[in-house]
Amino acid sequence: MADPALLATYLPVLILLLIAGGMAVWMIGFSLVLAPHRPDPAKTSAYECGFPAFEGTRGRFDVRFYLVTLLFILFDLEIAFLFPWAVALRDIGAFGFWSMAVFLAVLTIGFAYEWARGALEWE
Repeated sequence: MADPALLATYLPVLILLLIAGGMAVWMIGFSLVLAPHRPDPAKTSAYECGFPAFEGTRGRFDVRFYLVTLLFILFDLEIAFLFPWAVALRDIGAFGFWSMAVFLAVLTIGFAYEWARGALEWE
């Protein structure tokens, strides 16, 4: 059986999940009630990545779509490390702080490199 004191430390996370879930349900329900429902062919057509929906599925498309996706995943996952670090900052002390400072410096250098190389430019 789990220690009740240990489980109590997860109470703020549970409260956050309940509030976020409640807000999501409330916003979706509110938009369903108040939003105008006037479908037309343009709104109900399938679209994805800016390509017309009526081209062949074997068509070639620009590698920039992959590049943007990979950059988003890379930075999104790296930024996801900030939340547990911020929660445990008091416990990990100066070593943890400076380790994250080095991590963020490497992240910033990588971002500057991508920017300088033009990976974030869309013609």
